[in-house]
Amino acid sequence: MQSERHVRLFRNGRNQALRIPKEFELEGNEAIIHKDGDRLIIEPLKKTSLLDLLARWEPLDEDFPDIPDPRIEAEDIF
Repeated sequence: MQSERHVRLFRNGRNQALRIPKEFELEGNEAIIHKDGDRLIIEPLKKTSLLDLLARWEPLDEDFPDIPDPRIEAEDIF
């Protein structure tokens, strides 16, 4: 795969745009873009699963209080 390619910039309404050549396509349909000096860096937005998100959280250092859970008596409605 080529690591460099000449592309042309164009206007799309009020935005500047460029077409990304096939060999540089990103997965998905969203990306993060940021500027580092004169460079624009485009990174694919990775979808995070709920399990991945929970795995990154630190455990809580507090205990949860006991909550009374009384037994509910069946009610005869007929």
